[in-house]
Amino acid sequence: QVQLVEYGGGSVQAGGSLRLSCAASTNILTINRMGWYRQAPGNQRELVASVTSGGSTDYADSVKGRFTISTDNAENTVYLQMNSLKPEDTAVYYCSARRDRGWSTYDYWGQGTQVTVSS
Repeated sequence: QVQLVEYGGGSVQAGGSLRLSCAASTNILTINRMGWYRQAPGNQRELVASVTSGGSTDYADSVKGRFTISTDNAENTVYLQMNSLKPEDTAVYYCSARRDRGWSTYDYWGQGTQVTVSS
C-alpha cells in the first residue's frame, strides 16, 4: 500500500503561481510513475504531469511551459510547480502513484486538493 497526501492547493488570481506537494508513505524510487491529475466539475479526470522512477517527464499540452513536475527522493515527495495559472486550471488536483508488479498494475491516489484560479 502507498499512502499519498497532497498539500498546497488554494485560490489565486490568473497569472499567479502555486506549488503542490505530494508526500508518499514509501520510497518513491520504488514507484514506477508518480503523477498529478486534475478533475474539474463535469469533466473527466485528466493527466496533468507525470514522472517516472527514471526521471522521464510528461505533460498535458495545456500545461506545457507553465507547469513543472519534480521530485525530492530524500523526502519521498513529488511537487507540481504551477505558473501563469489560468481560470481553466481550476480543478481538484490528485496525486497518483503507479506500481507495476509482473502482470499487475497498482494505482494509488491522494485525497485531492482544490485549486481555484479567478480571472
